[in-house]
Amino acid sequence: MRADPQYVTTLTQALAVSTQTANNLASELSSGLRVNSISDDPSAASQSIRLNNQISRIDTFIQTAATQTSMLQITDSTLGEVVSQLTSAISLAVQAANGTLNGSNLQAVAQQITGIRDQILALANTSYQGRYLFAGSQGQTKPFALNTATLPAGVLYSGDAIAQSIETPGGQRIQITLPGTAIFGSASGALSTINQLLADLNSGASSSTLAADSSALTDALHQVSAQRSVLNSSLSTIQSTGNYAQTQEAQLKTQQGTLVAADPASVATQLKSNQIQYQALLSVITSLQKINLFDYLH
Repeated sequence: MRADPQYVTTLTQALAVSTQTANNLASELSSGLRVNSISDDPSAASQSIRLNNQISRIDTFIQTAATQTSMLQITDSTLGEVVSQLTSAISLAVQAANGTLNGSNLQAVAQQITGIRDQILALANTSYQGRYLFAGSQGQTKPFALNTATLPAGVLYSGDAIAQSIETPGGQRIQITLPGTAIFGSASGALSTINQLLADLNSGASSSTLAADSSALTDALHQVSAQRSVLNSSLSTIQSTGNYAQTQEAQLKTQQGTLVAADPASVATQLKSNQIQYQALLSVITSLQKINLFDYLH
């Protein structure tokens, strides 16, 4: 009787394959993933990579949206205070224009208006997380200053007229900033209008002139309110889009998980079957090792 010299080698190789299979199945069972590398399932791995890129883009937007939501809320609160200050200034201007105040009273009004002007200037220079809210794209530059060497005092703006925006995962652009000149710094802006009112009060201007200043302040208030509405619309859009993005991200993660996840019951069954095969191979190899060549000579 002649023994196949390759038989033991074949059995040993089969045992090694069974051992590797057992390790792979055990890894699947512990990690819960059936695809850990491209070679495990090239098609599923490729789809998983695409899904992961989508998830990454959406997650970046969600984080950006959260930051911008906070910034827009601060901006809205700031503009709300500007509205309050302008409303007070309009009330004082109406009083000054009614013709019943004497010189001393008018000077007192001028002092109050000066305080309001300085408060609005401070609000115009509000910053959030190191960036000025009303500097356009020049967020590191303090946007507003007064030039009191002129009469009326001038408004110096160091920002630009660029309104910044962010892009949603779907390609929609949402405005997130307002150029300062749209609110505070133009010739008809709040600061310039208040400076004109102060100059007229200090020069003893007529009631009709002060009434015109009051009307100009009302226009400036409407301008602030209109710009505030733009950002309120942006805030609402970012919040709704962010909520949708979170839902979409969760769905993509579920889809990705299903694509690469292992079936514990199936893996456990395969592992048990592999263990039986492994034990059978091991038994055969062990029995061959016990065979004595002289047993074939009887």
